Amino acid sequence: MTKKITLPITDEAIADLHAGDSVLLTGTIITGRDAAHKRLFELIEKGEPLPVDIKGELIYYVGPAPAKPGYAVGPAGPTSSYRMDKYTPALLDLGLKGMIGKGARNRDVIDAIVRNKCVYLAAIGGAAALIAKSIKKEELLCYEDLGTEAVRRYTVEDFPCIVAIDSEGNNVYETEPVKYREC
Repeated sequence: MTKKITLPITDEAIADLHAGDSVLLTGTIITGRDAAHKRLFELIEKGEPLPVDIKGELIYYVGPAPAKPGYAVGPAGPTSSYRMDKYTPALLDLGLKGMIGKGARNRDVIDAIVRNKCVYLAAIGGAAALIAKSIKKEELLCYEDLGTEAVRRYTVEDFPCIVAIDSEGNNVYETEPVKYREC
């Protein structure tokens, strides 16, 4: 069964998500990749305010291609999440509620997910054009000089993803390979 979630995501909705659940998101998410994360992290280290309020947000690790006519963005597939692992615990500790990306996360990130009762969602790599269809609007928030890596707000409708790591630390990157080795 697919769970439909209206954003912003609530603590109750996060608690109801379990590793392996299919999810469709509707509402707004923010975006950011390596360069934006590095800048945000440097501000945190200096004790300075962030240029965007991350509290209660989900961040999508994406750098979309240029939009074709009739679309808000071009193909918008997920970026490999491990590239943000160094910065993620600090962002979660400041109120970020979750991330959307692809691939496994390190132990520090998983511990921060559990500590903050957050969620890590996986979008399907290779489905960038399909994902772009669920993005209805794009708004630049900060770091325009980073181009596709700038922080943006997307308005999404039925954005497809899977719960990769739930708020209890259950992790499909650990549990699912075991199932297939047993076949």
